[in-house]
Amino acid sequence: VTYRPGPPKRPFGAAHRWFGWLPGGLATGTVFAVAGFSAVSGASSAAAAVFAKVAIPEMLQAKYDKRLAAGVCAAGATLDSLIPPSTLLVVYGIITEQSIGKLLVAGFVPGIFSAFVYAVIITWRCWRQPELGPRIRGYTWPQRAQSLPGTTPIFLVILIIFLSMYFGWATPTEAGALGAFSVFAFALKAGIKRGELRQCLLDSAKLTVMIFTVIWGVLIFVRFLGFSGMPEEVSRWVTDLALPPLAILLAIYLLYFVLGTVLEGIGMFLLTLPVVFPVISTLGYDPIWFGIVLVKLSGIASLSPPVGLVVFVVNGVRPDISVRDIFKGVWPFIFADIITLGVLTAFPEIVTFIVESTD
Repeated sequence: VTYRPGPPKRPFGAAHRWFGWLPGGLATGTVFAVAGFSAVSGASSAAAAVFAKVAIPEMLQAKYDKRLAAGVCAAGATLDSLIPPSTLLVVYGIITEQSIGKLLVAGFVPGIFSAFVYAVIITWRCWRQPELGPRIRGYTWPQRAQSLPGTTPIFLVILIIFLSMYFGWATPTEAGALGAFSVFAFALKAGIKRGELRQCLLDSAKLTVMIFTVIWGVLIFVRFLGFSGMPEEVSRWVTDLALPPLAILLAIYLLYFVLGTVLEGIGMFLLTLPVVFPVISTLGYDPIWFGIVLVKLSGIASLSPPVGLVVFVVNGVRPDISVRDIFKGVWPFIFADIITLGVLTAFPEIVTFIVESTD
């Protein structure tokens, strides 16, 4: 329901009016619009497709550089996998048997932090090179205020999902159901057509069947690995290495970065976590923190050549912008993500403090 053309236009329109006066403000507004929209979605590729349709035409009309316009849509979409509800975090929780509620709550602050780092990078680049993203002036404060009611449904869904899990009023499943019901109610109020609703239900059913079929398969695979003793052997071998835990962690980062350039996030998690997670546990790293870092790594990899899944999604929607130009547009955001990853590694409390406050 949220991926229909109407819902994304409202947060984007509000962000346009509130941030347009900044250097590269329309691109910054796109980042925060995607961040808000992520709270009612869960798939990066779908968010990339939606905002490539909505935001890129507006930015090109405002004389923005096409590489920046496409790059910000691709990079902003990766926030979708970090801000709850996140499909990747749910899959991670199922495989590693961690609290999905804690994972979803833990992803909120790093997701918002990532959005602010993106905004700083955009503003700095467009301040240095004004031709990349000209300022957009002319909106009055009353016009900005008029754009806020259109964002109310999204903020209400954010509050319903986040607060219900944070205060323990609902389990993650119940919070997700409340969020879905809220989105459905807002769609009915907005006048969704019967044909659109039927198609939304069919698409949701297909996606759910696909995900759960893969999860069933991996649970069988995990059981097989358990019988073989392979995870324990790998953990023992790694801990016997004469390397500090940080060096092993960085090697795991590199492994996931390389794999992520050719594998989709869910497939990568299902393939590797049964072996890698016992190693992380043996080294003493917090499993909730590692889940957030892993999702961030997956986001970086999904922007990186040679595959860069999200990049090709944007190119599929906007074939007039070449894959080469989109990859050029995402490099500054990959740099921003590496900064974020370094901060989360150096200061894991950014991830864990909000989880610890719920215990």
